[in-house]
Parts: sequence; C-alpha cells; structure tokens
Amino acid sequence: MADYKTLRGTATFEYEEKRSRFIATASFADTEEKALTVLNAVRAANRTARHNVYAYVLQNGRTRYSDDGEPAKTAGTPVLETIHHAEVSDVIVVVTRYFGGILLGTGGLVRAYTAAAAGALQAAELVSMRLVVDCSIRVPYAMYEQAQRCIQAAETRLDEPVFDDAVTLRWRMPAGTEKALCEALRELMRGAAEVEISQPLYAPF
Repeated sequence: MADYKTLRGTATFEYEEKRSRFIATASFADTEEKALTVLNAVRAANRTARHNVYAYVLQNGRTRYSDDGEPAKTAGTPVLETIHHAEVSDVIVVVTRYFGGILLGTGGLVRAYTAAAAGALQAAELVSMRLVVDCSIRVPYAMYEQAQRCIQAAETRLDEPVFDDAVTLRWRMPAGTEKALCEALRELMRGAAEVEISQPLYAPF
C-alpha cells in the first residue's frame, strides 16, 4: 500500500461571513470510531450552534459527510472536497456554524464552509505515514557496536539501546526493505541471534 499524508493531533480555524461564525476542527482519525468521537466532542462543546457539518476520509477508502441541516451540497460536500484537495486521509473535519441572522445563499455557504475547512487543514501539522516494520535483536556486548553500525547504515530509525545481560537494539524501517539488513545481521552474528520483526503497520517515518 502507498504512503500517505495525515494530520498530527488537532487544529482549529475560525472564519466569519456576514456575522455567521464558522469554526473548523481538523483532527487525525484512522477509524470511524475515532472520527465519531471527535464529532461528538465538537457537538458537545457547541451545543448552541445551529449546525455541526462534517466530513471524514479514511485510508481504507471509507468516506462520509453530512450537511447537518444545511441545504444539500452546500456544506458537507465542500468540506469533503477540501479534504480530498489537501490530499490527506485518516482525517475528519467538523465545521461548526453559529448563525449570524443573515442568509448566505448557496454560493456563500459553499465558500464559507470551504474556507473554514481549508483554514483548519492549513493550520494542522502534516505527517507522512509509511508502511513500516518494528525490529529488534539481542546481541552480546562484544558485538554491540558492529551491529549498531550495520543497522545505522540501512534506512532505519534506531531507538536507544537497552542494556542488561546483553544489548537489545530496536529500530523501525520501511516494510519490504528489512531482508538485506536481517541477512547482514545474521551473517555478523553467525546465526547466533535472529531479528524479530513485527507485522507491517502505518506510522510516521
């Protein structure tokens, strides 16, 4: 599966149009449950708002949106299209509207919801998610520095070593690239230690 971009944490942005306030919340959510948790939290914090429009896009292809009482295609659809335009996934954007007493018309609503959603996404911290594996190996102290150099020479992110009766080295690397490193470590250790490899997972790298 391909690498993708998502958000780290949550970002907000406020936009005003003819006294109506549009408060956008963009947040990381890699499951529908997490997306709905964000939505419910925003609703709870804005109980007096007229509308809480939302859209989310998950990496597994699942998308969902709601106009929450606004005219069809003037709210949820623009928010969804803004997420797609930003080329991010595992993301939910909720736009809360406090009505200012002046009708905006369909064009005004589309512009306002688009601007609010885009502002929140631009304010968010983007991270690249890669399909990676987490690896570890236990080596004797005499082999520690050689093993560490071998790991650092590959495309890896090495954690701090753990020292006890031996040294445990842990690192993360792109899935599918681990074979050559494992063979190099096996040769270095002459078969005395094996690399433990996790199932592939998406994570920042």
